[in-house]
Amino acid sequence: MSVAERVADPLLTCQAVLAETAFHLQSVSLVLAMLHEGLIALAFECSDHLPQLTALAQRYANRNPDLADLCLIRMSELYPRHSILTVDRADFRVYRRNKRETIPIVYWQRNSAHLRSRQARRAVRR
Repeated sequence: MSVAERVADPLLTCQAVLAETAFHLQSVSLVLAMLHEGLIALAFECSDHLPQLTALAQRYANRNPDLADLCLIRMSELYPRHSILTVDRADFRVYRRNKRETIPIVYWQRNSAHLRSRQARRAVRR
């Protein structure tokens, strides 16, 4: 069963993750369709969390995190019952929320993501 088939509620995300997702899927249309269909929902505004994001950037400077990763770490602190869906297993095994807590992740293999994105694009075009 794919991740998309198991999702009952919208996946919470932010603008930085949407931009990165569109880049990796090579489809802005697909990302916009996921928003429109309610598969994903924006639940984070970077400007409301600048001090926390800055602190996270400093803490993980040696890993060179992108803004999307920092936002997801912060969102994990705000929504502790949620897991992070990521293709970036190596970094998210190191990142911690609230300085010490492991962040629960659901690892999505890139090949699966690519296959799913092609299937979803076909569905969007119909």
